[in-house]
Amino acid sequence: MEKRKLGFWEIWNMSFGFLGIQFGFALQGGFMSRIFQTLGADVDSIPGLWIAAPLTGLLVQPIIGYLSDNTWSPRFGRRKPYFLIGAILASITLLFMPFSPVLWVAAGLLWVLDSSINISMEPFRALVADKLPDEQRSYGFVVQTLIIGIGTWIASNLPWLITQLGVSNEAAPGIIPLSVKIAFATGAGVFLLAIIYTLITTKENPPEDLEKFQREKKESRFFKDLWQGYLEMPSTMKKLGVIQFFSWFAFFTMWSLATPALTEHVYNAPKPDAKLYAQVDAENNVLFNTEGKVDFLDVQHKNEYQEKDKAYNTAADSTGSAMGIYGLSSMAFALLLTFYTSKNKINRKFIHMFSLIAGGLGFMFMFYATPSNLYISFILIGISWGSILSMPYAMLSSSVNPNKMGLMMGLFNMFIVIPQIIAALGGINFLYKLIGTEHIYAMILAGICLILAGLCNFLITEKQAISD
Repeated sequence: MEKRKLGFWEIWNMSFGFLGIQFGFALQGGFMSRIFQTLGADVDSIPGLWIAAPLTGLLVQPIIGYLSDNTWSPRFGRRKPYFLIGAILASITLLFMPFSPVLWVAAGLLWVLDSSINISMEPFRALVADKLPDEQRSYGFVVQTLIIGIGTWIASNLPWLITQLGVSNEAAPGIIPLSVKIAFATGAGVFLLAIIYTLITTKENPPEDLEKFQREKKESRFFKDLWQGYLEMPSTMKKLGVIQFFSWFAFFTMWSLATPALTEHVYNAPKPDAKLYAQVDAENNVLFNTEGKVDFLDVQHKNEYQEKDKAYNTAADSTGSAMGIYGLSSMAFALLLTFYTSKNKINRKFIHMFSLIAGGLGFMFMFYATPSNLYISFILIGISWGSILSMPYAMLSSSVNPNKMGLMMGLFNMFIVIPQIIAALGGINFLYKLIGTEHIYAMILAGICLILAGLCNFLITEKQAISD
C-alpha cells in the first residue's frame, strides 16, 4: 500500500509529543550535573553518575522497538501506548528528581527518568517512518528536529527565567534551589500534555496485511528476532554507527561536564566545597548543628561560602541558558531544512558532515569564550545537534526493512549508548586529561570527537541513503 504524502500540520501534530520528551531530556542534560554537584559529587565522578542514562537506552530501546513493532490495536494504535506509558513515568520522576536528599537517590531517579524518556522516544522515531513515504522522510525528521529545538531552548532557560521572576536560585548546602524544583515540575507538566496532544491528533495506520502481521506476531521471538536484526544490519547502518559513536561521545561529554567546565573557566565561579567552610568529622563529613543546618567554622566562612555559592548558581543558570541556545540554533537549522526539503532533494551526507564539523569548532571556541560571546559556541553546536537528530535517521530509514522499523531503530540506538557508556566508565576523564587537567579540556575533547564524526561521513557511499 502506497503511503500518502502528509501536510505540514499533520507531520507537526504527530511529532509534537517530542516537545515534551525534549523538555525532559533538556532538563536532564542541562541540570543533572548541577544537582549532582549540589549533593556533593566530585566533578570527575559526575560522568560515572550519568552511566544510568546510556545503560538504560541500551536495554530499553530495542525492547520497546520490538514490542511496538508487534503491537496493534484498532483503538490504541501501534506506537501510541508506549508514548503514554513513558510520559506518565517520566513526568512523575521529573517531579521528584530535584527533591533528592542524597546523591544515590538522584542517580537512581536518573535511571528511571532516562528509561521513561526512552520508552516514549523510540516509538516516535518509528512513527515518522511508519506514516511517511520515502520522499518525505527527511522532511519528517527535520520537522521533528524543529520541535526538539523549541523544547531544548525553552526547557534550558526555565531555571533562569524562574529566577528572573523572583524565585530564589540559592539554597543551603546539599539542597536543590527552588528555581530548579519549579523548572522540573513545569517540565513534568509539559511532557505529559505534549504527548497527549499527539495521541489525540494523530491516527496510526494499521499493518498493510493484518492477517500476516498477526501470524508473524505469534511466531516472533524477541532474542531470535534481535539476533536476526543484527545479522540483517545493512552496511549503511554500520557506517552510520561509526559517525554516531564520535557524535554521541561528544554530546555526552557536554551534558555531563559542561556545567562544571563553563562555570569554572568562562564564569570563574566554580562550585564551592562546603567542607572547606564547615565543621567536619573524622571522616571529613560536614557536621550539622541542633537546628539541622550546616555548622560553619564561623560567620566569615559562612558568608564566604554563601557568596561563592550564589555566584556558582548564577553561573549555572547562565550556563543552562547558554546551552539553550543550541536548541534555538538547531530549531533555526531545522526550519531552513523544513522549507527546503518540503520541495527539494538534499545531500544528507554533506549536510551532516559540515554540520558536525561546525559543532566541533563550537566546542573548541569554548576555550577562548567569555560570558558575552559563549553563545557563538552553542550556535555552532546547535547546527550539529539539528543534523544529528535528523540526518542519520533519514539515511537509516531508507535502508532497513519497514516491517522491523522499531526494532532496527532500537538496534541503531546501540551506536548512541555504547560511546556514552565508554565515556561514563572513564573514557572522558582519561582522554581529556591527555590534553590538560582543567575541566574545560573535556569540551576540547568533545570538539575533536565531533570533527572526527564529520569526517567519517566519507564512509557513506550508498546513493539511496545520501539523497532522498
